[in-house]
Amino acid sequence: MTGSTLHLAGEVFLFASITAIATGLGAVPFCFGALTRRALGIANALASGLMIAASWSLITEGIERNAYGTFAGAVLGVVFIAVSHRILSRRDVSWGELDHADALKVLLILGVMTLHSFTEGVGVGVSFGGGETLGFYITAAIAIHNIPEGLAISLVMVPRGTSPLKAGGWSIFSSLPQPLMAVPAFLLVALFTPVLAPGLGFAAGAMLWMVARELLPEARQDAPLPVVIVTLAISIAAMLAFQAVLHAR
Repeated sequence: MTGSTLHLAGEVFLFASITAIATGLGAVPFCFGALTRRALGIANALASGLMIAASWSLITEGIERNAYGTFAGAVLGVVFIAVSHRILSRRDVSWGELDHADALKVLLILGVMTLHSFTEGVGVGVSFGGGETLGFYITAAIAIHNIPEGLAISLVMVPRGTSPLKAGGWSIFSSLPQPLMAVPAFLLVALFTPVLAPGLGFAAGAMLWMVARELLPEARQDAPLPVVIVTLAISIAAMLAFQAVLHAR
């Protein structure tokens, strides 16, 4: 292994660490005081839209690599999270002073985002294997995607008694697999590339389940349906527009 390769591997770790830290920015809105129920509903709709757009991006990227693998991964992601939810709902789940239902939601959102982070870490590493320019763009895209993921985590944790600082810390924790997976994926591109498409599909399926099962129902409870629909549409359009601009470069 050459010195230049080791140097670039260090850069990959650094940039992947930045994407993890960006997740903590999702807790920033809660540092300015408690949100009203209507604001929480709008924030849940916003996070849902951004995550739907991010999932769409993961699926389209996976299809370009392996359509069948992506589809299988997406189905597996939905099934895995649904089964995990069923199993955990039957157990005495605890998280600090939270009751069973709230603790279950916290564990699920952290689990979904942490699983998703493994795929993002592989994506960063593999992208740098295709050149620094591609790696920088993919890293920037993932870092921006991570902010609404941190927001989604904070939306579940802060209203249930967790401080914004701790919610931000847990958000960053959920993204730690990114720097941990990015370096080996960069050094062993040929080994990790075949599993990237199923991994992208798995992450997308898991996130879409969380949006449909948790975030959107909560948004509907706290905000009027027309507001939820408009917020959802605008957030999806904004994220897709950003992705289109990024890919056009």
